[in-house]
Amino acid sequence: MTAAALRGRFAPTGVPAPVLAAVAAAWLAALVVETSGMAGAVHHDRLTEGAPGAWLALGLLLSWQVMVAAMMLPSSLPLVRMFAAASAAAPAPRHSLAALLGGYALVWSAFGALAISGDTGLHTLVAGWPWLEAQEWAIGPSVLLLAGAFQFSSLKDACLRACRHPASFLHRHYRRGPRAAFELGARHGLFCVGCCWALMLVMFALGAANLIWMALLTALMVHEKTRPSGARTVPVTGAVLLAIGSTLMLWGAYAG
Repeated sequence: MTAAALRGRFAPTGVPAPVLAAVAAAWLAALVVETSGMAGAVHHDRLTEGAPGAWLALGLLLSWQVMVAAMMLPSSLPLVRMFAAASAAAPAPRHSLAALLGGYALVWSAFGALAISGDTGLHTLVAGWPWLEAQEWAIGPSVLLLAGAFQFSSLKDACLRACRHPASFLHRHYRRGPRAAFELGARHGLFCVGCCWALMLVMFALGAANLIWMALLTALMVHEKTRPSGARTVPVTGAVLLAIGSTLMLWGAYAG
């Protein structure tokens, strides 16, 4: 079946209710954390201070999963919708959908674990290096500069092209069965990480429960990955991030 036929066949299909419920539950959890005043408790800086390693990892990974469900899953709903339609007549369609989401979540969890490990290592390095501790203010602006520069990279463009065309992606990689669905979800997750990892690092640096930033970055990533004009947004976002990062870096250097 051609990609055009896939689009026509799957366009009217709705997203499965459990997937929408997962996205809504993630946003509700973030809202509860923000309004209850617990947001600081799940910020990576706060968790790092004096927390046992196991509890630190668990708390950060749980908050990361909420962020992924709230921020990244919405941008992948077109693929989920098409996959649900494609697998509806196959054996165990619910198991296949769960496997798809499981593969997707596993890739993002691996990236989250890597980000958490890197953050913990950075805090350890800062604590043991007086010069770097004095320059700790530069970490946040550096993340913004990194994210801004990545918006102009060929890797960003290549991964976005794969994410913007879920029908073509399914046409190339769809196979029946939960195992194949898991592999498909993991493959899609790799492209998703490839185009959005830098923006998610910005969210990680800002804190896991900042609703305003979560909403802004989610809208941005959904637009980049699903809208025809998303390609034009990418360099604009990069320029804005570079400008903010540079301004904060210069301000910090002047204030210091």
